[in-house]
Amino acid sequence: MSETRRGATPPRPLRYRDAGVDIDAGNSLVERIKPLAAATARSGVTDGLGGFGALFDLGDAGFRDPVLVAATDGVGTKLRLAIDTGRLDTVGIDLVAMCVNDLVCQGAEPLFFLDYFATGRLDVEAAASVIAGIAEGCLAAGAALIGGETAEMPGMYAAGDFDLAGFAVGAMERGMGLPKNIAAGDVLVGLASNGVHSNGFSLVRRVVEASGLGWNDPAPFAGKETLGAALLTPTRIYVKPLMAAHWAGALHGAAHITGGGLSENLPRILPPGLGARIDLDSWSLPPVFRWLREAGNIPEDEMLRTFNCGIGMVLVTSPSLAPTLVPMLEAEGERPVVIGRVIEGEGVRYRGSLS
Repeated sequence: MSETRRGATPPRPLRYRDAGVDIDAGNSLVERIKPLAAATARSGVTDGLGGFGALFDLGDAGFRDPVLVAATDGVGTKLRLAIDTGRLDTVGIDLVAMCVNDLVCQGAEPLFFLDYFATGRLDVEAAASVIAGIAEGCLAAGAALIGGETAEMPGMYAAGDFDLAGFAVGAMERGMGLPKNIAAGDVLVGLASNGVHSNGFSLVRRVVEASGLGWNDPAPFAGKETLGAALLTPTRIYVKPLMAAHWAGALHGAAHITGGGLSENLPRILPPGLGARIDLDSWSLPPVFRWLREAGNIPEDEMLRTFNCGIGMVLVTSPSLAPTLVPMLEAEGERPVVIGRVIEGEGVRYRGSLS
Protein backbone atom coordinates (compact mmCIF):
# COMPACT_ATOMS: atom_id res chain seq x y z
CA MET A 1 0.00 0.00 0.00
CA SER A 2 1.36 3.43 -0.93
CA GLU A 3 0.89 6.56 1.09
CA THR A 4 1.98 10.17 0.83
CA ARG A 5 5.44 10.61 2.28
CA ARG A 6 5.35 12.68 5.48
CA GLY A 7 6.17 16.29 4.67
CA ALA A 8 5.76 15.86 0.87
CA THR A 9 3.75 18.41 -1.09
CA PRO A 10 0.32 16.92 -1.87
CA PRO A 11 -0.50 16.56 -5.57
CA ARG A 12 -2.24 19.52 -7.20
CA PRO A 13 -6.00 19.01 -7.31
CA LEU A 14 -7.09 18.09 -10.83
CA ARG A 15 -10.16 19.45 -12.55
CA TYR A 16 -11.98 18.39 -15.69
CA ARG A 17 -10.49 21.41 -17.47
CA ASP A 18 -7.01 20.01 -16.82
CA ALA A 19 -8.02 16.98 -18.88
CA GLY A 20 -9.06 19.23 -21.75
CA VAL A 21 -12.81 19.52 -21.16
CA ASP A 22 -14.16 22.99 -20.43
CA ILE A 23 -17.67 22.77 -18.97
CA ASP A 24 -17.94 26.56 -18.82
CA ALA A 25 -17.24 26.80 -22.56
CA GLY A 26 -20.00 24.27 -23.20
CA ASN A 27 -22.44 26.27 -21.08
CA SER A 28 -21.43 29.44 -22.90
CA LEU A 29 -22.19 27.77 -26.23
CA VAL A 30 -25.64 26.69 -25.04
CA GLU A 31 -26.46 30.29 -24.10
CA ARG A 32 -25.20 31.48 -27.50
CA ILE A 33 -27.41 29.09 -29.45
CA LYS A 34 -30.62 29.41 -27.42
CA PRO A 35 -31.89 32.40 -29.45
CA LEU A 36 -30.91 30.65 -32.69
CA ALA A 37 -32.96 27.60 -31.75
CA ALA A 38 -35.86 29.75 -30.52
CA ALA A 39 -36.04 31.44 -33.94
CA THR A 40 -36.80 28.05 -35.54
CA ALA A 41 -39.76 27.25 -33.28
CA ARG A 42 -42.86 25.92 -35.03
CA SER A 43 -46.19 24.37 -34.10
CA GLY A 44 -45.64 21.18 -32.14
CA VAL A 45 -42.60 22.31 -30.14
CA THR A 46 -43.43 22.12 -26.43
CA ASP A 47 -40.05 22.52 -24.77
CA GLY A 48 -36.79 24.42 -25.22
CA LEU A 49 -33.10 23.55 -24.99
CA GLY A 50 -31.54 22.36 -21.77
CA GLY A 51 -33.49 19.28 -20.75
CA PHE A 52 -32.49 15.65 -21.08
CA GLY A 53 -34.70 15.38 -24.14
CA ALA A 54 -36.93 17.49 -26.38
CA LEU A 55 -40.71 17.22 -26.68
CA PHE A 56 -42.86 17.54 -29.80
CA ASP A 57 -46.67 17.35 -29.98
CA LEU A 58 -47.81 15.89 -33.31
CA GLY A 59 -51.41 16.81 -32.62
CA ASP A 60 -50.49 20.46 -32.14
CA ALA A 61 -48.65 20.29 -35.47
CA GLY A 62 -51.94 19.33 -37.15
CA PHE A 63 -51.48 15.57 -37.70
CA ARG A 64 -54.41 13.19 -37.19
CA ASP A 65 -52.97 9.76 -38.09
CA PRO A 66 -49.24 10.38 -38.50
CA VAL A 67 -46.43 8.11 -39.58
CA LEU A 68 -42.99 9.26 -38.42
CA VAL A 69 -40.03 9.30 -40.79
CA ALA A 70 -36.42 9.74 -39.64
CA ALA A 71 -33.18 10.51 -41.47
CA THR A 72 -29.57 11.03 -40.46
CA ASP A 73 -26.56 12.25 -42.44
CA GLY A 74 -23.39 14.31 -42.41
CA VAL A 75 -21.59 16.54 -44.92
CA GLY A 76 -18.74 14.20 -45.81
CA THR A 77 -15.29 15.58 -46.54
CA LYS A 78 -16.75 18.94 -47.47
CA LEU A 79 -16.20 19.49 -43.75
CA ARG A 80 -12.43 19.25 -44.34
CA LEU A 81 -12.66 22.11 -46.82
CA ALA A 82 -14.69 24.23 -44.39
CA ILE A 83 -12.16 23.66 -41.60
CA ASP A 84 -9.13 24.29 -43.82
CA THR A 85 -10.55 27.57 -45.17
CA GLY A 86 -12.05 28.72 -41.84
CA ARG A 87 -15.42 29.23 -43.55
CA LEU A 88 -17.75 27.54 -41.10
CA ASP A 89 -21.00 29.46 -41.59
CA THR A 90 -22.53 27.31 -44.35
CA VAL A 91 -21.77 23.67 -43.50
CA GLY A 92 -24.64 23.75 -41.01
CA ILE A 93 -27.00 24.49 -43.90
CA ASP A 94 -25.51 21.51 -45.74
CA LEU A 95 -26.10 19.32 -42.72
CA VAL A 96 -29.79 20.17 -42.54
CA ALA A 97 -30.23 19.91 -46.30
CA MET A 98 -28.77 16.42 -46.49
CA CYS A 99 -31.29 15.17 -43.93
CA VAL A 100 -34.48 17.04 -44.82
CA ASN A 101 -34.12 16.53 -48.57
CA ASP A 102 -34.16 12.79 -47.87
CA LEU A 103 -37.25 13.12 -45.67
CA VAL A 104 -39.32 14.88 -48.34
CA CYS A 105 -38.49 12.14 -50.83
CA GLN A 106 -40.51 9.86 -48.54
CA GLY A 107 -43.41 12.32 -48.59
CA ALA A 108 -42.75 13.55 -45.05
CA GLU A 109 -42.86 17.12 -43.77
CA PRO A 110 -39.72 17.86 -41.68
CA LEU A 111 -40.70 18.66 -38.09
CA PHE A 112 -37.56 18.90 -36.01
CA PHE A 113 -33.80 18.57 -36.17
CA LEU A 114 -30.98 17.66 -33.79
CA ASP A 115 -27.25 17.97 -34.33
CA TYR A 116 -24.11 16.29 -32.98
CA PHE A 117 -20.94 18.40 -32.84
CA ALA A 118 -17.79 16.60 -31.68
CA THR A 119 -14.38 18.18 -31.20
CA GLY A 120 -11.15 17.79 -29.26
CA ARG A 121 -11.27 21.24 -27.69
CA LEU A 122 -14.38 23.40 -27.90
CA ASP A 123 -13.97 26.69 -29.76
CA VAL A 124 -17.17 28.52 -28.85
CA GLU A 125 -16.97 30.96 -31.77
CA ALA A 126 -16.42 28.21 -34.34
CA ALA A 127 -19.18 26.02 -32.92
CA ALA A 128 -21.60 28.95 -32.75
CA SER A 129 -20.89 29.75 -36.40
CA VAL A 130 -21.66 26.18 -37.44
CA ILE A 131 -24.85 26.04 -35.37
CA ALA A 132 -26.00 29.39 -36.76
CA GLY A 133 -25.87 27.71 -40.17
CA ILE A 134 -27.87 24.79 -38.84
CA ALA A 135 -30.53 27.18 -37.56
CA GLU A 136 -30.61 28.93 -40.95
CA GLY A 137 -31.13 25.58 -42.65
CA CYS A 138 -33.90 24.67 -40.23
CA LEU A 139 -35.71 27.93 -40.98
CA ALA A 140 -35.53 27.21 -44.71
CA ALA A 141 -36.89 23.70 -44.13
CA GLY A 142 -39.63 24.70 -41.68
CA ALA A 143 -38.10 22.41 -39.05
CA ALA A 144 -37.46 23.30 -35.41
CA LEU A 145 -33.95 22.97 -33.99
CA ILE A 146 -34.95 21.35 -30.71
CA GLY A 147 -31.72 19.91 -29.38
CA GLY A 148 -28.30 18.46 -29.97
CA GLU A 149 -25.07 17.31 -28.39
CA THR A 150 -21.73 19.07 -28.11
CA ALA A 151 -19.04 16.52 -27.30
CA GLU A 152 -15.61 17.71 -26.20
CA MET A 153 -13.23 14.75 -26.48
CA PRO A 154 -9.54 15.55 -25.94
CA GLY A 155 -7.20 13.26 -27.83
CA MET A 156 -9.84 12.20 -30.36
CA TYR A 157 -9.49 15.10 -32.83
CA ALA A 158 -6.55 17.19 -34.04
CA ALA A 159 -6.47 20.86 -33.03
CA GLY A 160 -9.20 22.79 -34.85
CA ASP A 161 -10.92 19.66 -36.18
CA PHE A 162 -14.50 18.65 -35.46
CA ASP A 163 -17.17 16.35 -36.83
CA LEU A 164 -20.85 16.88 -37.53
CA ALA A 165 -23.90 14.66 -37.78
CA GLY A 166 -27.54 15.62 -38.21
CA PHE A 167 -30.80 13.91 -37.34
CA ALA A 168 -34.18 14.94 -38.74
CA VAL A 169 -37.66 13.65 -37.96
CA GLY A 170 -40.67 14.29 -40.13
CA ALA A 171 -44.23 13.04 -40.39
CA MET A 172 -46.92 12.36 -42.94
CA GLU A 173 -50.50 11.27 -42.75
CA ARG A 174 -50.86 7.53 -43.17
CA GLY A 175 -51.16 6.61 -46.84
CA MET A 176 -49.39 9.74 -48.09
CA GLY A 177 -45.94 8.19 -48.51
CA LEU A 178 -43.75 8.36 -51.60
CA PRO A 179 -42.97 6.80 -54.00
CA LYS A 180 -46.32 5.53 -55.23
CA ASN A 181 -47.94 4.53 -58.51
CA ILE A 182 -44.81 5.04 -60.62
CA ALA A 183 -45.39 3.60 -64.08
CA ALA A 184 -43.66 3.40 -67.45
CA GLY A 185 -44.20 6.65 -69.33
CA ASP A 186 -44.06 8.85 -66.21
CA VAL A 187 -42.19 12.12 -66.66
CA LEU A 188 -38.90 12.95 -64.88
CA VAL A 189 -38.58 16.60 -63.86
CA GLY A 190 -35.23 17.91 -62.67
CA LEU A 191 -34.62 20.72 -60.17
CA ALA A 192 -31.33 22.59 -60.36
CA SER A 193 -28.56 22.16 -57.82
CA ASN A 194 -26.42 24.95 -56.33
CA GLY A 195 -23.21 23.21 -57.30
CA VAL A 196 -21.46 20.16 -55.86
CA HIS A 197 -23.73 20.13 -52.77
CA SER A 198 -22.26 17.69 -50.19
CA ASN A 199 -21.12 14.63 -52.12
CA GLY A 200 -18.01 13.76 -54.05
CA PHE A 201 -15.66 16.06 -52.14
CA SER A 202 -12.96 13.43 -51.77
CA LEU A 203 -12.69 13.49 -55.57
CA VAL A 204 -13.06 17.29 -55.63
CA ARG A 205 -10.10 17.64 -53.27
CA ARG A 206 -8.00 15.33 -55.47
CA VAL A 207 -8.86 17.40 -58.54
CA VAL A 208 -7.92 20.64 -56.75
CA GLU A 209 -4.65 19.11 -55.60
CA ALA A 210 -3.84 17.98 -59.15
CA SER A 211 -4.70 21.44 -60.53
CA GLY A 212 -2.09 23.12 -58.33
CA LEU A 213 -4.61 25.66 -57.09
CA GLY A 214 -5.13 26.70 -53.47
CA TRP A 215 -8.42 27.39 -51.71
CA ASN A 216 -7.75 31.14 -51.74
CA ASP A 217 -6.99 31.29 -55.46
CA PRO A 218 -9.68 32.66 -57.79
CA ALA A 219 -12.15 29.95 -58.81
CA PRO A 220 -11.67 29.21 -62.55
CA PHE A 221 -15.45 28.83 -62.89
CA ALA A 222 -16.89 31.50 -60.55
CA GLY A 223 -15.72 35.01 -61.37
CA LYS A 224 -14.29 36.85 -58.38
CA GLU A 225 -14.97 34.16 -55.77
CA THR A 226 -12.15 32.16 -54.27
CA LEU A 227 -12.06 28.46 -55.08
CA GLY A 228 -12.79 27.51 -51.48
CA ALA A 229 -15.77 29.85 -51.17
CA ALA A 230 -17.26 28.73 -54.48
CA LEU A 231 -17.00 25.03 -53.60
CA LEU A 232 -18.56 25.67 -50.18
CA THR A 233 -21.82 26.95 -51.72
CA PRO A 234 -24.38 25.18 -49.50
CA THR A 235 -26.67 22.37 -50.57
CA ARG A 236 -30.10 23.52 -51.72
CA ILE A 237 -33.06 22.74 -49.48
CA TYR A 238 -35.99 21.52 -51.60
CA VAL A 239 -38.58 21.09 -48.85
CA LYS A 240 -41.08 23.84 -49.69
CA PRO A 241 -41.49 23.23 -53.46
CA LEU A 242 -41.64 19.47 -52.97
CA MET A 243 -44.19 19.61 -50.18
CA ALA A 244 -46.37 22.02 -52.20
CA ALA A 245 -46.29 19.59 -55.14
CA HIS A 246 -46.92 16.58 -52.92
CA TRP A 247 -49.85 18.14 -51.06
CA ALA A 248 -51.35 19.05 -54.43
CA GLY A 249 -51.21 15.36 -55.41
CA ALA A 250 -48.83 16.01 -58.30
CA LEU A 251 -46.01 13.64 -57.35
CA HIS A 252 -45.42 9.94 -57.86
CA GLY A 253 -41.92 10.06 -56.43
CA ALA A 254 -38.80 12.11 -55.73
CA ALA A 255 -35.10 11.24 -55.72
CA HIS A 256 -32.47 13.32 -53.90
CA ILE A 257 -29.37 13.23 -56.10
CA THR A 258 -26.60 12.69 -53.57
CA GLY A 259 -23.69 10.21 -53.46
CA GLY A 260 -24.03 7.92 -56.47
CA GLY A 261 -25.38 10.69 -58.69
CA LEU A 262 -28.23 10.18 -61.11
CA SER A 263 -27.04 6.66 -61.94
CA GLU A 264 -27.48 5.31 -58.41
CA ASN A 265 -30.22 7.43 -56.85
CA LEU A 266 -33.01 7.27 -59.42
CA PRO A 267 -33.26 3.45 -59.31
CA ARG A 268 -33.83 3.65 -55.53
CA ILE A 269 -37.39 4.91 -56.08
CA LEU A 270 -38.36 2.86 -59.14
CA PRO A 271 -40.39 -0.37 -58.83
CA PRO A 272 -38.83 -3.65 -60.01
CA GLY A 273 -38.84 -3.90 -63.80
CA LEU A 274 -38.73 -0.14 -64.37
CA GLY A 275 -35.81 2.11 -65.24
CA ALA A 276 -35.17 5.64 -66.45
CA ARG A 277 -34.12 7.20 -69.73
CA ILE A 278 -32.44 10.59 -69.29
CA ASP A 279 -31.67 13.10 -72.01
CA LEU A 280 -28.38 14.72 -71.00
CA ASP A 281 -28.92 17.47 -73.58
CA SER A 282 -31.98 18.75 -71.71
CA TRP A 283 -29.91 20.88 -69.33
CA SER A 284 -26.51 22.59 -69.37
CA LEU A 285 -23.68 21.29 -67.20
CA PRO A 286 -22.90 24.05 -64.65
CA PRO A 287 -19.41 25.62 -64.87
CA VAL A 288 -18.14 23.99 -61.64
CA PHE A 289 -18.75 20.54 -63.08
CA ARG A 290 -17.20 21.46 -66.44
CA TRP A 291 -14.08 22.56 -64.61
CA LEU A 292 -13.96 19.41 -62.45
CA ARG A 293 -14.39 17.19 -65.51
CA GLU A 294 -11.64 18.94 -67.46
CA ALA A 295 -9.18 19.51 -64.60
CA GLY A 296 -9.54 15.92 -63.39
CA ASN A 297 -10.03 14.28 -66.80
CA ILE A 298 -13.10 12.57 -65.30
CA PRO A 299 -15.04 10.27 -67.67
CA GLU A 300 -18.71 11.06 -68.23
CA ASP A 301 -19.95 7.86 -66.59
CA GLU A 302 -17.88 8.68 -63.50
CA MET A 303 -19.31 12.21 -63.39
CA LEU A 304 -22.84 10.78 -63.50
CA ARG A 305 -22.25 8.30 -60.66
CA THR A 306 -20.31 10.71 -58.42
CA PHE A 307 -21.84 14.19 -58.77
CA ASN A 308 -25.32 15.65 -59.20
CA CYS A 309 -24.09 17.32 -62.44
CA GLY A 310 -26.52 20.23 -61.98
CA ILE A 311 -29.66 18.28 -61.02
CA GLY A 312 -30.14 18.14 -57.26
CA MET A 313 -33.60 16.56 -57.16
CA VAL A 314 -35.63 14.54 -59.66
CA LEU A 315 -39.41 14.41 -59.42
CA VAL A 316 -41.61 11.76 -61.00
CA THR A 317 -45.08 12.65 -62.24
CA SER A 318 -47.60 11.36 -64.74
CA PRO A 319 -47.80 12.83 -68.27
CA SER A 320 -51.22 14.26 -67.39
CA LEU A 321 -49.95 16.00 -64.26
CA ALA A 322 -46.69 17.36 -65.70
CA PRO A 323 -48.38 20.47 -67.19
CA THR A 324 -49.66 21.27 -63.69
CA LEU A 325 -46.48 20.39 -61.81
CA VAL A 326 -44.07 22.52 -63.84
CA PRO A 327 -45.83 25.89 -63.32
CA MET A 328 -46.44 24.98 -59.67
CA LEU A 329 -42.70 24.53 -59.19
CA GLU A 330 -41.96 27.74 -61.09
CA ALA A 331 -44.29 29.59 -58.71
CA GLU A 332 -42.11 28.29 -55.85
CA GLY A 333 -39.02 29.82 -57.46
CA GLU A 334 -37.73 26.69 -59.19
CA ARG A 335 -36.59 26.30 -62.79
CA PRO A 336 -37.85 22.79 -63.52
CA VAL A 337 -36.79 20.98 -66.67
CA VAL A 338 -38.14 17.74 -68.10
CA ILE A 339 -35.08 15.46 -68.28
CA GLY A 340 -36.55 12.09 -69.24
CA ARG A 341 -39.08 9.33 -68.72
CA VAL A 342 -39.65 6.16 -66.75
CA ILE A 343 -39.21 3.17 -69.06
CA GLU A 344 -39.54 -0.61 -69.05
CA GLY A 345 -36.35 -2.37 -67.96
CA GLU A 346 -34.02 -1.55 -65.07
CA GLY A 347 -31.22 0.96 -64.50
CA VAL A 348 -30.62 4.41 -65.97
CA ARG A 349 -30.02 4.83 -69.69
CA TYR A 350 -28.56 8.04 -71.06
CA ARG A 351 -28.75 9.68 -74.42
CA GLY A 352 -26.92 12.82 -75.48
CA SER A 353 -23.94 14.07 -73.50
CA LEU A 354 -23.10 16.39 -70.61
CA SER A 355 -22.28 19.77 -72.10
